[in-house]
Order: sequence, then C-alpha cells, then structure tokens
Amino acid sequence: MRLEELTAKALETANLDRYQLALAVAKRSDQLQNGAPSKLNVDLKKMKHADVALMEIAEGFVTIKGFVDKA
Repeated sequence: MRLEELTAKALETANLDRYQLALAVAKRSDQLQNGAPSKLNVDLKKMKHADVALMEIAEGFVTIKGFVDKA
C-alpha cells in the first residue's frame, strides 16, 4: 500500500486530523524504538519504526487516547 493511501486509511480509522496523526505516529514510533513489540507480524530491523507505527494505526491495532474536541 502506498504511503498516501496508508495515511488516508489511518486518518479515517483513528478519526484524527493530520496533526494528531503525526503526534500519534511519533509517540508509537518512539515506543517501538525503545523496545515495545510490534502488533504486526513484521521485522522491525527491516522497516522504519514510523512506517510500522502508521501501519498499526491504520489497521486499528493501536488506539489513540488523550485528544479532546474543541468546543
């Protein structure tokens, strides 16, 4: 899947805007880099952590908490 399609799927799945998605990918990428196991069946040594984080969010394996809607 192309990066643009993956990003669009992640935005739709997580119901976030692009800024929130960028923050979520960065946070999950840091977790993966610091030793957290991937929820996908991929080799973290062969893929970028940010790509794996985006794929996990797009597939719905990672839930995003902490964002609130502005009134």
